[in-house]
Formats: sequence, structure tokens, C-alpha cells
Amino acid sequence: MPGTLYLVATPIGNLGDFSPRAVETLGGVDFIAAEDTRVSVKLLNHFGIQKPLTSYHEHNHVTAGRSILQRLLAGESCALVTDAGTPAISDPGEDLVRLCAEAGIPVLAIPGCCAAVNALAVSGLPTGRFAFEGFLTVNKKSRRERLEALRTEERTMIFHEAPHKLRGTLADFCAAFGPQRRIALCRELTKLHEETMRMTLGEAVAYYETVPPRGEYVLVLEGAAPDDAPTVSVEDAVAEVLALRDAGARLKGAAAQVAGRTGLSKNQLYAAALELSGKE
Repeated sequence: MPGTLYLVATPIGNLGDFSPRAVETLGGVDFIAAEDTRVSVKLLNHFGIQKPLTSYHEHNHVTAGRSILQRLLAGESCALVTDAGTPAISDPGEDLVRLCAEAGIPVLAIPGCCAAVNALAVSGLPTGRFAFEGFLTVNKKSRRERLEALRTEERTMIFHEAPHKLRGTLADFCAAFGPQRRIALCRELTKLHEETMRMTLGEAVAYYETVPPRGEYVLVLEGAAPDDAPTVSVEDAVAEVLALRDAGARLKGAAAQVAGRTGLSKNQLYAAALELSGKE
């Protein structure tokens, strides 16, 4: 019989948030796969847990994942932990879960801390529907395209950001969503200097011009008002782009014209129209 993979959520700051079930699980498995063994050993020592540790992180998850899978198939049980928070959420643990699912290995979640959900709960913004975006890419072109695609997203959006990148990200948000869009900036959640600031994007940009960002941030951004959402489907808009092209307009110019009228992404329309043009 194969073993079981346990996804054990770890504290994001306060060790008091580690559940008795999580402690029991770590003490009962055969080995623990950790994002950073140096970080995890401190947690284990605090709770008096002694178990073999193996490394599993972004840079080795392909080879390490195969090794862990073989041990699970041989009957060993494994707990997967990250430095903080829930494994497999915006984390290479998702690949290990997929491998286990394909191999028929049981996967159980041991719930606990998740910075994104905690930030959403205290944000003061709508929580019924939300979109988790995690860390934005540092590539300027890809980042701009991603933010443009999110401009009409009606759900509350959640991002992670490091302090040294916060000012640039807020400026990008302001350019993409406008200075009046509301945002909650949650930093150092569950830690000594925990703080949640609720303001507009314009106010946030102005505030951090003089105040240096400190600590890890979760940014909870208000979604677009329903009136801001496009009223034309992408399929209909692409058909309109192609019709303008057939009438003599350049494809890129036609995409820009339709995007300006509908609120849809110019790049999305151009790419879709270009793909359809290649199939004609």
C-alpha cells in the first residue's frame, strides 16, 4: 500500500497558530519535505519533533518530487511544509500533489494559516468572490499585460509583494486601475508589527513616497464596478476586429479601436484575431 502525503500548513508568524493536529501529523509521518530545512528545523525543535528532513523547493522540485513519490509508493508517509503558510498554494507543492494524484497516492490537507485568506478577511473589501494572483512577474511587458487583463475584473484581487518592490507595484496598480480604486495593504500578518491600512491607490502611492515599506505585504485590491465590465463578448469583439480588417484596416489598429470601445484588452483581441487569421 502506498503512503500518504500530508499538506501541513505552518504559522505565518505566530507559532501559537500551529494546530495540535498539525503537530501530531508531523510527529507521525516517516519524513518531512520542507521548502527550507533550516527554517523548518526551528519549528520542529520548538514543538519537540524529531523527523528526517528532505529539501523540496522551487529549484529542485522536479528531481526531489520524483524521489518523494518513490518513497510514497514504497509505503512511507510524508508531510510537506513551506516556510510559512499552506503548501501547494502559489507553491511548487502543486506539482507534487499532481504526481500523487496521477499515481493514486492519498493526499490530505492539514489546515492552518494562509496569508491571502487572512488578509482578505481583514481587508474590509467584498469577500464573496475573489481572485488570487500571488506575485506579479517582474517582466515589465508581461506585468503590464497581466494588469491590463485584470482591469475589468469584478472580483476582489489578492497579491503578494516584497517591501523593496511595493512602491513600483503600487504605481503600476494606479496606472492600470486608477487612483480611486480601494486597496488594503496588510503587512507582517500575525507578527509583532502586524498592520492593515485601507485607502485608495492614489493615497497609497502618496503615503509610501515618504514612508519606507517594511515587512512582507499582502495587497487586497477592490474589483471593478459592474459598469466598468465589458458588455461585448470576446468572440463578438474579435469578429468585429476581423470585419474592420476585411474593410481595409490594419489588424493591430482594428484591435485598438474595438478595445477602446468595449473595454476589452487590446492585446487579447489582437492575439485572438491573429490566431483566427492564420486559420483562414
